[in-house]
Amino acid sequence: MLLRKPPMGWNTWNTFGENINEDLILETAGKLVTDGYKKAGYEYIIIDDCWSEHERDKNGRLVPDKKKFPHGMKYIADYLHNLGLKFGMYSDAGFYTCAGYPASYGHEITDAQTFADWGIDYLKYDFGFFPTSADPATAYLTMAQALKMTGRDIVFAACTAGQRNPELWARSRGCHTYRSTNDISDSKESFTNIFQSQADKFENSTIGCFNDMDMLTVGMNGIGNVAAGGMSYKDYETHFLIWAFFGTPLIIGGDLRKIEEKYKILLQNKGIIAINQDSECRPPFRIERFYEKAHVFVRLLENGDVAVLAANLHPKTETQKSLPLKISFDDFGIRTGSGIGIEFTNVLTGENLGVFEAGYGIRVDNESAGLVRVKTVKL
Repeated sequence: MLLRKPPMGWNTWNTFGENINEDLILETAGKLVTDGYKKAGYEYIIIDDCWSEHERDKNGRLVPDKKKFPHGMKYIADYLHNLGLKFGMYSDAGFYTCAGYPASYGHEITDAQTFADWGIDYLKYDFGFFPTSADPATAYLTMAQALKMTGRDIVFAACTAGQRNPELWARSRGCHTYRSTNDISDSKESFTNIFQSQADKFENSTIGCFNDMDMLTVGMNGIGNVAAGGMSYKDYETHFLIWAFFGTPLIIGGDLRKIEEKYKILLQNKGIIAINQDSECRPPFRIERFYEKAHVFVRLLENGDVAVLAANLHPKTETQKSLPLKISFDDFGIRTGSGIGIEFTNVLTGENLGVFEAGYGIRVDNESAGLVRVKTVKL
C-alpha cells in the first residue's frame, strides 16, 4: 500500500504505559468519535507495549493478556471498525519488547499473519533487545514483507528511536513511517531538542514514508507515563504547530477522556491540520536561522499556497524576550518587483494579516512559534 498522508490517531504509551485494558481502548474510541477527533482526521487507535501474555501459545502465536483484554484483539478491531476507526498494535524487531514481552525477531511471518487475522490496520514496530550484530534494515524489511504477504493493508511504523540511521533505509525497506528521534517526554526541553535535531532531516520525508518525530504530549499536563513536569498552554501550542507544519504523524498521547477543552480545540484546529495533511506532502526547508534557536521554515503546499513557520525557542529568561524574523518572498520563489503580492493568514486564528510585497517582518516571542499560510495575488 502507498501511504499518501501522515497518519493521525491516538496511542496508549505516553499516558498509560503498561496500565492499559479493553475498557480504556473502547472508551477512548468513543471519545475520538463523539468529541470530534475522528471528524478532524484522527482515525487510528494504537495499543502500545505491554498488551500480551509473557509466553506465546503452543502454536507459537502471541496471546493478548487475558486480564487486560478478556475478549481478545479481534473483538477490539471489530468494535473500532464499526465506529469507522482503524486499529493499531505494537511489536518489536528484537527478541523482547522494550518492556520485556515477547517480540517478533524470528517470528515475523507468524506474527504478521496473527495481526492480520485480528484485523489490525497499523503496526508500530519497536527496537528493544535487538541483537547488536544484526542488520536493522534487513529486520524491518523482513516484517514489511511479512505484512504484505498477509494481503491486508497495514501501515508499518518503524520505531528505532533514531538509532541506526533509519532515514537512510526505511523507505526502501517498506516502512511507511520511521522514528527519527529519542522518545519524547512531557517537557519543553524534550520537544525542543527533538525539533532541533530534525530541522534539517526532512528532505526524504514525503508520500510513502514519513519522518516520525514521536507522539504528541499536548494536554498531558505532567500526568502519565512520560510525565516530566508538563508544559504551559503556549508550549503545547508551539509543540503542535511545529509537529503539524513538519508533516510528521500526529499521534495524540494524552488522556482523551479527561483532556481540557482548550487542548481539544487546539488538536482539532482545521487550518493547522490542513497543512499537516496537505496533499503534496512536500518537506519543509529552512530559509533563515537567527542565533541558535530561532528559525524560519517554508513549506510548499497544494494550489500554489505556502506555509511559513517562525519558531523562536530561546528561553524566556534571556534578556532579549523576542526576535524580529524577516521573510523575503524571494526565498520561496516570488521575485521582488514581479507584480505579485503575498496575502498572509494566521493559521492558528484564521485572521487575515493583509497583502504584502517583497517581504514581511514578524516579532516572535521567546518560547513560541507562529504559523502563517500565504497565497499569491496580483497587485
